[in-house]
Amino acid sequence: MLYLQPVLNHMSEPVDDNPEPWVEPPLQSIKGRGALTNIPGRFEEQIIARADDGWWQEADEPGAPRTYITPETARTILTRNQSPDLPFSVSLNPYRGCEHGCVYCFARPTHSYLGLSPGLDFETRIYAKTNAPELLRRELAQPNYQVDSIALGVNTDAYQPCERQLQLTRRVLDVLHECRHPVGLITKSSLIERDMDLLQEMAQLRLAAVAITLTTLDHKLARILEPRAASPTRRLQTIRRLHDAGIPVTVSVAPVIPHITEPELEAVVTAAIDAGASSATYTVLRLPWEVNPLFQQWLETHFPLRAEKVMNCIRDMRGGRENDPNFGSRMRGEGIYADLIRQRFKKALRKLILPDGGRFAGLDHSLFRRPLQVPESIKAKNSSQLDLFSF
Repeated sequence: MLYLQPVLNHMSEPVDDNPEPWVEPPLQSIKGRGALTNIPGRFEEQIIARADDGWWQEADEPGAPRTYITPETARTILTRNQSPDLPFSVSLNPYRGCEHGCVYCFARPTHSYLGLSPGLDFETRIYAKTNAPELLRRELAQPNYQVDSIALGVNTDAYQPCERQLQLTRRVLDVLHECRHPVGLITKSSLIERDMDLLQEMAQLRLAAVAITLTTLDHKLARILEPRAASPTRRLQTIRRLHDAGIPVTVSVAPVIPHITEPELEAVVTAAIDAGASSATYTVLRLPWEVNPLFQQWLETHFPLRAEKVMNCIRDMRGGRENDPNFGSRMRGEGIYADLIRQRFKKALRKLILPDGGRFAGLDHSLFRRPLQVPESIKAKNSSQLDLFSF
């Protein structure tokens, strides 16, 4: 906030013909938040920047922005992709935005489509698709629906803090459980333990699998990298409890950040396997669109002495660029440094006698049954269709 000095006092001061150039104050981290600023989205026509107008200013105090949850009535709920990099082709996200605040999140740029910032807005302006369970039920009731494993919580975590009250993910799982539909869940939250009753029954029929994202074992680093996600120790406990309940768990070491989380690669994989994970996979850091400046702000603030070294390694893995959007190379990177990470990861898996990947492999698609309660709109649509052989 800017505090203006009274006009008379300001005008009475002598005018400096050679004022000192105004220097942008250093960014400061905000407790419980990953992003440091609300950078403008790439579709914004006007960009507001601070400038020295000659008035006295007081240093800004970093605040604690509140989280706002906005109910949203979605039109569709299943998203389909043809990416060869992903182990699934259908996904479902009950929320837009994510309060976990992971500074590296590849989904941050999606908030630009809402006219909001991929920075602090992404982690404080959350949209809840309140009709997600009903839309899913309607989708599964379609006569031409083809069963394919649904990945739940891909863009944003389906078990972020607001799920405790809204329970959208729980209701979505109720529908999938009722229909015996295969599902894979991706999360870094211990809240998934709440739904172990459903997941355990589904896992016995090979209808459910879980991937727990584990980036680091360093609690101090996790607090600034993923400020509102479960702690590393708590995630390891979740892996253990899911494993003990008979639910297959994969550890996703993502993202691997050179010289930040990369030194822990083998330790993270080993700790997760010791906790009960049955397989492991990894991705290297991606910096699409607005994630790039956000991450570099974070890097300069928290690791100023390593910032240049980290970015040089990222460019080395991206063919001299800071981001590579191409299929095949965007998840693992290219070049000597990326190959070194790949070899270290495979060597760690060989040592532990574990497969690479396979997050949602082996789920059964043959048990699917249509919803017991079909929405009236679907009933009406189906009843109005004439029989091909009617006379």
